[in-house]
Amino acid sequence: MNDLPDGLDSFLKSSGWAGAEVSPIPGDASFRRYFRIRDADRRAMLMHAPPPEEDPKPFLHVAKWLGQHGQRAPEIYAEDAGSGWVLTEDFGNDRMRDWLDENPQGEQAAYAAAIDALARLHQSPAGPFDPYDMAVYQRETDLLTEWFCPAMGLDADHEGYRAAWKEVLAPVVERQAPGVTVLRDYHAENIMLLNPAKDGSGEQGLIDFQDALVGHPAYDLVSLLQDARRDVSLELERQMLDRYIATAAPGADFEADFARLGAQRNAKIVGIFTRLNKRDRKPHYLDFIPRVWDALERDLMHPALAPLADWFDANIPGHIRDAKGGRPE
Repeated sequence: MNDLPDGLDSFLKSSGWAGAEVSPIPGDASFRRYFRIRDADRRAMLMHAPPPEEDPKPFLHVAKWLGQHGQRAPEIYAEDAGSGWVLTEDFGNDRMRDWLDENPQGEQAAYAAAIDALARLHQSPAGPFDPYDMAVYQRETDLLTEWFCPAMGLDADHEGYRAAWKEVLAPVVERQAPGVTVLRDYHAENIMLLNPAKDGSGEQGLIDFQDALVGHPAYDLVSLLQDARRDVSLELERQMLDRYIATAAPGADFEADFARLGAQRNAKIVGIFTRLNKRDRKPHYLDFIPRVWDALERDLMHPALAPLADWFDANIPGHIRDAKGGRPE
């Protein structure tokens, strides 16, 4: 209990949880911390995201909007954003990725429910969030040439890379207006299964959505179906993409945009995971890069990505790509 942040007891007291049991949850973040709160039959989750290093206001903003629009974000019990405290509903321990590791028979139903939740979200008007525009797309894809290429000893054509992305993504930016709410990290680690049935069916809860923007409906599908941290078979990806298309009827160009945004997200993630190793000393993220590179290669095969595929052929040698991205040092 000696490692608990200053101000915790006073926040719990003001929130009506004085004397509750507090259990820290190990995490990967530097400043943001989470705690389980127990008081007799009551359960809650406590987030401490202290300014200036952290800011809980974006989480609160998105959580409240999602709750008001039929999405299963955690209920907010109490908050003191100025001091970084947020007390929320506790979704339990059944993270979709971990639960499916133990219950593979539930994969089909769990992914179907996640697809249906996205379709419902996209039926709502976009939230009051910043746009996922060309500047953001390109800032993210730049991470590959800024971090991965130098780590692999590659002197890549950065300007040609940006030009190829601009050409490939221009139709996405044009078609995404007026846009939908994009959660940005919608995948099996950020979906909680709330009392799941043995077949994987049941209610699902959302976490880690504080970076939401307004963009294209294909982006969160890519996050879910080309998951950087979990193998999703090609058969399941195809089935779930078909399920979304049948439900949402997004238009004839949707599969091309799915490939475009798949490449965009996967290129970004290769850069981010390399940066997490080089800058933040978290080498375990390198273990995910082969899976991400494999998905990126598949996305580049779509004819809509020909300018980008040409850049990769010219700038990233075959021996690196054959090794599915290698292992940056």
